[in-house]
Amino acid sequence: MSPGLVGASYIVASILFILSLGGLSNQESAKRAVWYGIVGMALAVFATITGPAVGALWLVVPLIVVGGLVGGWLAGRVQMTQMPELVAALHSFVGLAAVFIGFNADLEAAHVAHAIATGTDHLLTGFAATLATKTPVELAIMRVEVFLGVFIGAVTFTGSVVAYGKLSGRLDSKALVLPNRHAINLAGVAVALILGIVYFNGAGIWTLILVAILAGALGWHLIMAIGGADMPVVVSMLNSYSGWAAAAIGFTLGNDLLIVTGALVGSSGAILSYIMCRAMNRNFVSVILGGWGGTSGPAQEITGEQVAIDTDGVAQALDEADTVVIVPGYGLAVAQAQGSISELTRRLRAKGKTVRFAIHPVAGRLPGHMNVLLAEAKVPYDIVLEMDEINEDFPSTDVAIVIGANDIVNPAAEEDPNSPIAGMPVIEVWKARRVIVSKRGQGTGYSGIENPLFYKENTRMFYGDAKKSLDELLKQIG
Repeated sequence: MSPGLVGASYIVASILFILSLGGLSNQESAKRAVWYGIVGMALAVFATITGPAVGALWLVVPLIVVGGLVGGWLAGRVQMTQMPELVAALHSFVGLAAVFIGFNADLEAAHVAHAIATGTDHLLTGFAATLATKTPVELAIMRVEVFLGVFIGAVTFTGSVVAYGKLSGRLDSKALVLPNRHAINLAGVAVALILGIVYFNGAGIWTLILVAILAGALGWHLIMAIGGADMPVVVSMLNSYSGWAAAAIGFTLGNDLLIVTGALVGSSGAILSYIMCRAMNRNFVSVILGGWGGTSGPAQEITGEQVAIDTDGVAQALDEADTVVIVPGYGLAVAQAQGSISELTRRLRAKGKTVRFAIHPVAGRLPGHMNVLLAEAKVPYDIVLEMDEINEDFPSTDVAIVIGANDIVNPAAEEDPNSPIAGMPVIEVWKARRVIVSKRGQGTGYSGIENPLFYKENTRMFYGDAKKSLDELLKQIG
């Protein structure tokens, strides 16, 4: 494919990516938007591997086939509940690719310099031939791009691996708070900048390797220091990092499509992270720097006891209720109880009761995750409401049912200034006349924060696996 056709293909692919992002903003156009992205990526890959700057197709094509097969296999077996950690894992691949490409670019530059010195530069091909035509100023700029790509890529790689571990339960979701952690981070950035200056002044690849190791340690520490309550923001922020890493790769390789798509992903991820921070009343800079600051004293002591309720009690409460609000959380997704809650909703509405869903912006550990689950279970769109749309209705709600949620319904966010989630907007279920909490046990949930809701006088605990509990309840609600 000629350079002109490659450029035209990149423009079309960029437009498709933009249409894909725009279409994902609502449920009706989301499926079409996904196809825009698929077609755009297929076109981008085809244009790239058939372009004049790519050789060794005997190696490239089999690797694409193997990667596609592995990706298809993973996508086929992953559960919707595993989507947050899958997204984090995929971000790590982008970061690692940026690191490797940065190393390769530096090695290629050294190879080109040797070829020019020995008079064999006329034998250079592909990326090396392009490098041979660059001016000293352009090569200096490329060194900056390589440094940024390696640094951002390494932070993204290790940070995403930690995020994957926390989201999948392989690592403790609690924040790891080391003494003087912010000073450690600042020292790491300072040393990386010093190494960058040394690299810009002609030092070898050893400086890049040290930068990658240092940035990797920094990424690990930053995300380890962030607690489970803020992990949805972290996943979105890592998405942004991966985009900027891809953009840096694009500048290094002179690939316009990588620059455009990297900028799209980087900017959209940063905007989403900022929106989520506002929705959770979190400080954007504080979250991305590993939780800068903290509470000023101990959390309030919780009094009372958790009172259990059985299936008969829940059925009776629902039979007496006219208005019901259901608040789903990540526990519902883990138990795969969305089908059961959809059937319960259908039966209650058939009895003339008003049933609605209240969705927190980060329910399910990713924005929109819970909405997708409910849509798959055929829950009508028009009864699925955002937190801000329904919070004021709880005082007139007969029964609020919380299923597998903890932090998003925690009154400590409003009542305890020393709570780790103080100030975070939450769904105010405790204002309903009766609250039923479906929960596996008496644990504190993903973030490890105790919830006073479970001890309030109008709250009853419906213990057990969410799906099994709901299925038992369905037997009594015809």
